[in-house]
Order: sequence, then C-alpha cells, then structure tokens
Amino acid sequence: MIINKPPMGWNSWNTFGTEINEAVIRETAEALISTGLKDAGYEYVVIDDCWSMRERDENGRIVENRELFPNGIKALSDYIHSLGLKFGMYSCAGYYTCAGYPASYDREFIDAETFADFGVDLLKYDFCCFPENSNPLYYYNRMGMALRATGRDIIFSACNWGLFESHKWMRSVGAHIYRSTGDIGERFSSVRDISMSQFDKLQYSAPGCYNDVDMLICGMDGVGNVGHPGLCGDTEYKTHFALWCMMGSPLMMGSDIRRIRPETLELLKNPGLLRINADPECRTPIIIESPRSPMVYTMFKHLSNNQVALGFFNYADKPGFGDICPHNIGLSINSGFGLKLTDVFTGETIEFMNDYIKAPLAPHDCKVFIGEYVEKN
Repeated sequence: MIINKPPMGWNSWNTFGTEINEAVIRETAEALISTGLKDAGYEYVVIDDCWSMRERDENGRIVENRELFPNGIKALSDYIHSLGLKFGMYSCAGYYTCAGYPASYDREFIDAETFADFGVDLLKYDFCCFPENSNPLYYYNRMGMALRATGRDIIFSACNWGLFESHKWMRSVGAHIYRSTGDIGERFSSVRDISMSQFDKLQYSAPGCYNDVDMLICGMDGVGNVGHPGLCGDTEYKTHFALWCMMGSPLMMGSDIRRIRPETLELLKNPGLLRINADPECRTPIIIESPRSPMVYTMFKHLSNNQVALGFFNYADKPGFGDICPHNIGLSINSGFGLKLTDVFTGETIEFMNDYIKAPLAPHDCKVFIGEYVEKN
C-alpha cells in the first residue's frame, strides 16, 4: 500500500482522552460532513486509547467495551464508512497501552486480524510499557508484517515518540506515518519546541512514509484532555497549522469538531496551506534563522508544477520580522527571474520579488506565500 500525501482526519485523544463512546465518535464523523471538512480532505476518524475491555477474551482477542460501544466497533466502522469516511483505531507495541489496556506485544498477528475484521483503515501504534530488553525496530516491523498479512489496506501510524532514532528506520519497518516527537499540548511553547525538534529530521519524510509532528490543537480553546485555557489563540493556531503544512505532516485534528468556531474552520480548510501540505513531491523546506530577528525562521519549499512556498514564522514572545534575500534560496538578482508571491491568508499578491522581502510579525505570528517563477520585464 502506497500513500501519496500525508493523511488528514481527526483523533479522539486531545479533547476526549479516556472519555470516549460510540455517540461521540458518530457525532464527530457526522460533523466532518456537515462542516465541509471531509470535502477539504479530512477523511480519517480515529479512536485513540481506552476503547477496549481490560482483559482479552477466551480466544486471546482484544474486545471492545460494550458499555461504551453498545453496537460494537464493527457496526461503528460500517457507519463511518457509509459516510464516505475512513476508520482508525489504536494499539500499542508494549504489554499495555498508555492507559493500561491490553496491547499488542507478542500478539501482533492476532490483533492485526482483529483490526482488519473491525474494518480498520488506520492503526495508531503507541510505545508505552515496552520491555526494556526488546528492540523496538523488530517489534514495529512485526506489526508492519502483521497488518500486511491481513490482506487489508491499513495505514500503519507508528508512534514511538522519536526514541531509538526511529526516524532512521520507520520507513524500513513498513510505517506509513511515524511520530518522532513527544505529546503536544495546547501551548505555543509546545508547538515551538516540537517543530524545532524536527528541523534536522524532516529529510527522512518522503512520499509513502511521512514524519508525523503530532496532532493539531487548533480550536481546542482551552477545553479537553490537553487543553490549557488562555495559552493559545487564533494567532497561535494559525502559525501551528501553517508550520505543520510546511513540514508536510499528517493533519489529525484534535478539537471537538461538533463545536468548532468559524475562524478555526476557515483556517483548517485554507486551500493554500492544504495545497502546500499535500504537494506530491513532499520536499523538505530549507530553514533559515533570521540574522537580525532572533527566533524568527524563514522556510522555503519547492512545490510541484514549478511553484514554491515561502513562510516566515515568529517563534518569539515579542514582535519580530521575517526577511530573506532571494540569493539565500538560490535566486540570483542577475538570474533574470523573480517570484510572484500570493499570501495564502489574504490573497494579496507581490507581483515581482528578486531583491529583498521583509515581513513584520506579531509575537507567534506568521506569513506564508505560494510563489511562481516569473521573468523580469
């Protein structure tokens, strides 16, 4: 199975944590339709931890908690599929999941078969309670093999938080997306630290296997399992989402879609940012820190169809500015070419740039452009 763009969808953990049930998942799936998010490309509905019973059944299989999912996981999966969406679930490479439920260590093949029987299209595979004397490469590879042995196309979403230099071997073990960061929280410091931790790892991401920079916190508004009231607003969400798109990360929303604000919805459906994220070439951005404005970074990214993306990101807690001389991104002033730049947020256009561009930025703010090459008149 080959995937040609980072997956997009929703995961239950950031908002609901342990408080999940059938109604929440069904209502969220329906909200993806009614909000137009499905039409924008968000298609996976993923149940995270805490969906099962505490013990396996007499046949050694993980079974759903029927108090939470009275109609069973298969019926829920069928309903999600009937909406034209895809269904995802959660397990873990250790003995137990992070919340203490049965996990898949040494049970990979029977669990993969169970997930396939449920109609799962994506498996998030975590790393809690993993034996210290075992090699994670072999056990992630075993689940990669087990998923393929089912005969069903299932995206393998590996999540071991970047331990054991996993970015170097996740493609080899069959992962389609891989988490190489710790858990995100609804704080700009978390967005900043996670994204900066990946600056030297993004080059391992490519079509078929994508670096997952963790789930989106856009629109959590201080509510939920990882919510922090007052620490993020629309500016922080804007920069967070733009960074994830520039880095080509999977886009898994974590807010309560049933109560999403129009401002958040507009951001998550921004066509320019989604075009950058889903670019089939999945190029790594060139990242340059401003020499005159500390903690402001320029990202330049080659896109397909001879286009480029150019972004300025202020990681600082005070105003700054992004700036770039085109020769720093390969465009000589004597080349006879420049860039026509269109702001992905405002639609405003800079008709020709081949000398210098400067973008004032509020704290935690960003500016992002899609550009095309134009000849100098």
